[in-house]
Amino acid sequence: MSFGESMNRFFRECKRVLKVAKKPSGEEYVNFSKITAIGIAIIGVIGFIIVLIAQIAGL
Repeated sequence: MSFGESMNRFFRECKRVLKVAKKPSGEEYVNFSKITAIGIAIIGVIGFIIVLIAQIAGL
């Protein structure tokens, strides 16, 4: 498969995905935002706990 054929196939697949994709509703967007915020908060808390334990242990 040549580079040109490969790029042509890639663009056809991208076009197909964009046709199937839909804009999320307001409710879906809010739910996705909440889940993302909770995930970021959990990662932050875990990092804070690790740093706190390291400072207490004197590492």
